[in-house]
Amino acid sequence: MKPTIVLVGRPNVGKSTLFNRLTRTRDALVADQPGLTRDRHYGIGRVGDRDYLVVDTAGFDPVAKDGIMHEMARQAEQAIAEADVLLFLVDGRAGRTPHDENIAARLRRAGRPVHLVVNKAEGIDRAMVAADFHALGLGDPLPVSAAHGDGVKQLVELVLAPFPTDDEKEHSDDEGPKVAIVGRPNVGKSTLVNTLLGEERVIAFDMPGTTRDAISIPFERGGKRYTLIDTAGLRRRGKVFEAVEKFSVIKTLQAVQECNVVVLVLDAAQDISDQDAHIAGFALEAGRALVVAINKWDAVDNYRRDRLETDIARKLAFLSFARFHRISALKAEGIVGLLKSVDAAYSAATANLATPRLTRALQQAVARQAPPRHGLARPKMRYAHQGGMNPPVIVIHGNALDDIPQSYVRYLERCFMDAFDLKGTPLRIQFRTTQNPYATRN
Repeated sequence: MKPTIVLVGRPNVGKSTLFNRLTRTRDALVADQPGLTRDRHYGIGRVGDRDYLVVDTAGFDPVAKDGIMHEMARQAEQAIAEADVLLFLVDGRAGRTPHDENIAARLRRAGRPVHLVVNKAEGIDRAMVAADFHALGLGDPLPVSAAHGDGVKQLVELVLAPFPTDDEKEHSDDEGPKVAIVGRPNVGKSTLVNTLLGEERVIAFDMPGTTRDAISIPFERGGKRYTLIDTAGLRRRGKVFEAVEKFSVIKTLQAVQECNVVVLVLDAAQDISDQDAHIAGFALEAGRALVVAINKWDAVDNYRRDRLETDIARKLAFLSFARFHRISALKAEGIVGLLKSVDAAYSAATANLATPRLTRALQQAVARQAPPRHGLARPKMRYAHQGGMNPPVIVIHGNALDDIPQSYVRYLERCFMDAFDLKGTPLRIQFRTTQNPYATRN
């Protein structure tokens, strides 16, 4: 799994600015006022060939007992419990505060590696700005400037050093597709896992708590091998009494990134929620093959089924590439068809697409509907080849391709998916424009 880096600190020390710097996005709101971040934000960062998850937390007050600060502290506490490493941010210009000391006391008990990061250190003598924070007892302070990027790359390299690189991780080609079971609490993820495994391997207690790891479990069904990645915190047999199922955004993100196929479990007795759509959207953004399992289908009447179908068509229309299955995990109904769709989605995501067939499919698509003109020129698409898999990436070469509208890109995606029967996986299209050798001549 990708290491999870959690940013912690009091309000207005620059956590969101560092989050945006680490993820190379502007997803976290940034302003010169405290308390702007209320909930956790999640993103993916990369340095060199190393990927990692970043979590931005709200301003942390570990001694808050009520009100919004208490709710923000609860969000931060859950992120701390799920972290692989903590970055404790302090303000180098404001100096050490009693609030910082309260947070430091809490983090010393966290049982996680902690790096003390002195932010806003630009233009200040670094040795001097760090000296005041040695008293927090969290090791050598690391001065950085999140706003300007000073020292950030060195910080990330230091943080990631204890974790294995992609080359050091063990890979096995004979374990079959990795399948992540994801969804909201109480939709039947654990029941589905147990049904697939054929044994009571997951125990869920109706009590608060969380487990830290998403565990991979190999299993075989119908002569085919799979590896399940469960987001409810599966434990080994000897520790199964400790397992507590509680939804975790971090574990879901990790599982989606790690897997080949996502199985999104919905509850037929509940409306489609924003959280369902967010999980599906993240899987789509990550380019993962996806199958949707609507669980507890046997427990609802026809009126409820019709209402749910309407809800799905309205809120999950962007999953038109995926197959939907109506199942009962408890009664093992619909499981065979679900696994067949998992197999098909995996095959589609890892398919080898021959260049001649891709080019013919491209030419047929253009013959049916030519790309719209941009100015005086009409884009000319000459040939296509495969540029990657999981998800499939199709690279199209030609002239004047820089201004192809998204509506036409979606049309091409549908044409390629129909031509190669790529059901169950999203598809990416990239354009490569041939440079005009006479463009720079007078």
